[in-house]
Amino acid sequence: MHTTLHLLAEAPPQMLPARSLMAFTLASHIILVPMGVALPLITLIMHGYGLRRGDATALLLARRWSAVMAVQFAIGVVTGTVLSFEFGLLWPGLMGRWGDVFGIGFGVEAWAFFLEAVLIAIYLYGWRRLPARTHFLLGLPLPATALLGAFGILAANSWMNTPRGFSLDSEGNPVDVDVWKAIFTPMFGPQYWHFVVAMLLTAGYVVAGVYAVGWLRGRRDRYHRLGFTVPFTVAAVFTPVQFMLGDAIARAVFQKQPVKFAAMEIVWNTDTHVPEYLFGRLHPDGTVTGGIKIPQLDSILAGFSPDTEVHGLATVPAENRPTVAQATLIHWTFDIMVGIGSVLLLLVVWYAFVWWRRRRLPASPWFYRSAACAGVASVIAVECGWITTEVGRQPWIVYENMRVAEAVTGARSGSLWTMFGVVVVVYVLIFGSFLAVLLKMRTRWRQDDERSREAGTMTTPESDTPYGPRSAVAAPTEDGRP
Repeated sequence: MHTTLHLLAEAPPQMLPARSLMAFTLASHIILVPMGVALPLITLIMHGYGLRRGDATALLLARRWSAVMAVQFAIGVVTGTVLSFEFGLLWPGLMGRWGDVFGIGFGVEAWAFFLEAVLIAIYLYGWRRLPARTHFLLGLPLPATALLGAFGILAANSWMNTPRGFSLDSEGNPVDVDVWKAIFTPMFGPQYWHFVVAMLLTAGYVVAGVYAVGWLRGRRDRYHRLGFTVPFTVAAVFTPVQFMLGDAIARAVFQKQPVKFAAMEIVWNTDTHVPEYLFGRLHPDGTVTGGIKIPQLDSILAGFSPDTEVHGLATVPAENRPTVAQATLIHWTFDIMVGIGSVLLLLVVWYAFVWWRRRRLPASPWFYRSAACAGVASVIAVECGWITTEVGRQPWIVYENMRVAEAVTGARSGSLWTMFGVVVVVYVLIFGSFLAVLLKMRTRWRQDDERSREAGTMTTPESDTPYGPRSAVAAPTEDGRP
């Protein structure tokens, strides 16, 4: 029997629906994560610029972004809470045995969520009621709490990739837990900074993409120009940084998780002078078809020399490594992620060159078309990075310590499929409502801007409601005229 089919036949019937449900909820939640982690920082950059320059347009943008930030945070709380329940419901073996070792990461994330909720409420409240400087200072902790939440989640995930900080007793249960070693595992640093910078540039490109679309539709006023420039510049600054961090984390995977690296690069036999394949498909006999083969490049990228030895998938038994189908999947997602990053870097070079030569934004419509697509492309890259990380660890849920099949729930598979269907319906409603709210806010803001232009005035953000600029309506006179 084909090795992949044999492994699937041996898997518990609950594993496919449990993994499908977890994958769906994670993939949905991660769409919101870049805005949750990075939008507070981008908003405060715009807010600080507005205060420093006395720029009402910048303050108006910051206040509107803070409203989006609050709505997005509310949706993120819902989807994040679902995930926290799923860890216990779908993977009781993981939490039951290992919760005392790596569970502190989830505790840190929960506290960060609570603090962020309080700070967002204060920040929204302050637009109308606090002095401008005090209001801005009270918003400064927001990015730190967002990074703290990412710290907790990435600490837990990096531990699952490179578990440390415990010993095993005679029955295989963890004892002598060292919390610090469990948090700061070998993969924590590379994963954390790669993730954080990915969130910053993704949020920057997503926000800038909204105003790039406006530019393409003829809205070329200062409001759209500033709304594009600040977030795009943030993303542009971090894009080359992400390239260096991506190279560092790939090399960390090569050193700490050689089997995952072999799957990412579809390397079958351990060897030197290993070629790099751009895409391509791995077969059960170790051959690769399709794609573009670049001789020796994989060894050079892994160790800066063609003589670098790269471990292959065949060095471990089939039951201890990703299947051929999983290896091909993560090889494609890895290549897509790197390809998107490369295209974004070219876009940044275009932006920087024009600014350096002419001290203005590019004028070409193709630049703004590319910028409008950059946000969606960045989200796709984030999804691909998550798939590469999680599928590449298979069949382990705790690398080399517990298999996914050992951690899965004992609930009936039919019940799990039903739960999956319910969650899909609920998430469609949640994200549909989220989109409807954003579109409603956009429509109201445009109407308010049109009224302000007609009146020749622009409402000051600190003197209006935190959910959108509403021009004061004059009280009617006795004859009914305003």
